[in-house]
Parts: sequence; C-alpha cells; structure tokens
Amino acid sequence: MKPTITARTLLRPAILAAALTAAPLHATAPGDTTPTKRPAARRSGESPELARRIGWPVEGPRALPGALLPNRRIVCYYGNPASRRMGALGQYPKAEMLQRLQREVARWNAADSAHPVKPCLHLVAAVAQADAGPSGHYRAIVRDSTVRMVHQWAREVNGILFVDLQIGTDNIRSLLPRFEWILRNPDVHLGLDPEFYMKGGQRPGTRVGTMSAADVNYAAGFLADLVRKHNLPPKVLVVHRFTRRMLTDAPSIRLRPEVQFVVHMDGWGPPFLKRDSYEAFVVRDPVQYAGFKLFYHNDTKQGHPLMTPRDLLRLEPKPLYIQYQ
Repeated sequence: MKPTITARTLLRPAILAAALTAAPLHATAPGDTTPTKRPAARRSGESPELARRIGWPVEGPRALPGALLPNRRIVCYYGNPASRRMGALGQYPKAEMLQRLQREVARWNAADSAHPVKPCLHLVAAVAQADAGPSGHYRAIVRDSTVRMVHQWAREVNGILFVDLQIGTDNIRSLLPRFEWILRNPDVHLGLDPEFYMKGGQRPGTRVGTMSAADVNYAAGFLADLVRKHNLPPKVLVVHRFTRRMLTDAPSIRLRPEVQFVVHMDGWGPPFLKRDSYEAFVVRDPVQYAGFKLFYHNDTKQGHPLMTPRDLLRLEPKPLYIQYQ
C-alpha cells in the first residue's frame, strides 16, 4: 500500500541550555505524498469491521500484575524541559505545564470513564542533533539530573515517565543500557523513535530512519529482564511510526507478558490525514496496542481543528496511549 502519511517539520539548530548541545531535529519524510482529501462520508481508521478482520484486538500473553494496559489509558505531554520548541513538556513553566496536562487528563476521563487515565511525561532523553558532537553519533544525552527532575514532576501528578531515545547513528544495543538506572523504577517506561535511527550513517533530518523488529525485540528483552530481576510491573514500550519503513517486519515482534507494546501514530496534519496514517501504519499492521499523537501547533497551523477525545474514540482500535506535543 502506498504510504499516505504526514511529514514532520525540520527545526533549525539552536543552542539549548543545561541539558543539550543543540536543538532537536524533526524531519520531513522525503518522497512521501499527501493524499487527496476523500469525501466526508468515508473516514479512515474508524471501521470496527476492518479492525476485527485484520486482527484487533491482538491476542497476546496475559500481562503480569500491575499492567497499565488495556484497562487504563495513558495521556502524555512530550518534549524536553530545555527546549520550548520540542513539545508541551518544555514549552511552559513546570506548574503551568502540569496544570495543562491535568486538564487534558480530565477531558479524557470525562470522554471515556471506562479507561481511567494515568498521567505521563514523555521525556526525550537522547536527542537527535544536526552535528555529530563529541560522541560522533548525532545525538546528545540529557543529563541524569534532568531525567530525575522530570521523573519527580511526573510523580507530583501521580503519573509515570517515559524515557524516549532518538538514536542517531549509534546502536540501540549500546545506548539503551545507559538508561538502565532510571528504567529500574516501576513508574518509568521506554519510547523508541525510529525516525532518528540512522543505520546508514546519514545525518538525522536528511531522511526518515528505520528500526527493525529485531531492534524492538532487543529493547523488549532488555525491559523484560529488568521486570523479572527487580520484580516490577510490566513495562510499556512505545514505538513511534508515521511511515512504513520506520518499523520493518512488525509481525516478527515478540509479545511478552513483561512488556506492553504500543505502536504510536506520530504524524501531523489535518484530521483526515491523521486518520489515514493511523489506518495505514497502526490498524493495518497490528502489534498489540495503539497510540496517537496530537500536535497543538502543527495539527492546527493551517486552520484545522485539533482532534478531540471524542474524535479519537471513534477510531478502531481505540488508542490507549495519547501523546500531546
């Protein structure tokens, strides 16, 4: 199927205080095309019949005690406190940011009381860079003190933390163990962004990267070992996706009771295009659970409305991980 996806913007490099050496990149998807707007009568991603035919809900192993999904919904603010441009997490002062997050949590709880919301801060802890930097891998690692600080912010609203990795030209097998110290906590989970996994050695932002099922299975195995070793509740593993090649050979991803997988539709644009992307890259390639990102600015900058909880609850499967950027 020809991709019908959104392309995300490329932010200009700039100096970030304290945690980073340069601003994050947000890449466009070269060669991707915008689909023709379809009639309002047909809405992608909203067919229960299609979802059932493809294999939703996915039958996986029974989760361990303390699992968040599928009984809860996770609602996150994404970004980095050192960057106002990366997302809602860093755009506002801490108190205002947490208040805004709690308002979104309340909206979701009102829209779907059957899935009580767990608040979440989704911290980009390894950030793709325009320059190779000291590591030579086009990524900067956030200071441990920043990670601890954001973790504490999440705890202040009875929430959870996601540590998100933009790998650059590094290898996930080298980078992920760097964060074992924080992932040992029962309320800390993992996000992986294939957009910035540049296996061919390209500079991030020049093309969209890729991640294989083998990479994801390595990360899941790493998390599963932590769960067993430290007697933790299951970890949630979120994988961003807005093109086909961002996640290759998805049927080979191994489901485990210790890890709950979310494939997260991460493209921006008008609602019809976001539904197209959701159907193309989440619904039609089932792994376990579904996620959906909303961009306060990029989704609305051409005058389109931001999708509401009611809009997203029409999707099938209904996303259980929601991220605001």
